[in-house]
Amino acid sequence: MDRQRLTQIASGVVFLALCAVAVLIVVSQAGGGSGGDTDLEDVGLVRDQLKRIQQRGTVLGDPHADVKVIEYADLQWPICHDLSVDVAPDLISQVVRTGVASYDLRQWPVIGDPPLEQSTDAAKAALAASQQGRYWNYVELFYRNQGTEESGYVTRAFMTAIARGAGVKDIAQWNRDRQLDRWDAELARTASEADSLDLGGTPSVVVEGPGGQRVLTAPEFDDIENAIQEVS
Repeated sequence: MDRQRLTQIASGVVFLALCAVAVLIVVSQAGGGSGGDTDLEDVGLVRDQLKRIQQRGTVLGDPHADVKVIEYADLQWPICHDLSVDVAPDLISQVVRTGVASYDLRQWPVIGDPPLEQSTDAAKAALAASQQGRYWNYVELFYRNQGTEESGYVTRAFMTAIARGAGVKDIAQWNRDRQLDRWDAELARTASEADSLDLGGTPSVVVEGPGGQRVLTAPEFDDIENAIQEVS
């Protein structure tokens, strides 16, 4: 094989390698499993995590439980995502499922410039899912597919994909429910609660029981478990 032919082959190999690198870059920039798109991840995981646990409004588990774990969260905030992925599974399986405490996640939009449009839209979409008993499925699936905050990923298409993945049966009704005026009042009430508790930001967790109240910021599971024991 002559030198010219070898040079042509080498040039072709280099070209193909450069093409492969370019494809990888495009895939990574387009999402590539990083979240914020309609190609959802962990649909089955979330479904199994919440299977056969009652939901009433924003409360997961027995709403009459003596101890209540109340989280104040913004669906766009990465640290709230971390709590959902790293802490909530143990909290749900070891505390909620066993009846030790209920778990209430209250929507507290804080990300972005006023009027906090993307976080508020996400919050209202989750609250609309509560009308069909799928609030927690919506919240947990949203976190598992969360995009970069304030990047514009909280679109109608993305929220609808989350609703479908969360098992919301009547999407048309869910869309109507997202527009309900009552959510503005609920979000204002939650913000007022957070202010009265002097919460420093999201995620904040309040543990209430017969023995009093504990306020935690971005806690680990052990922190919540200890607080539950203290107020029980």
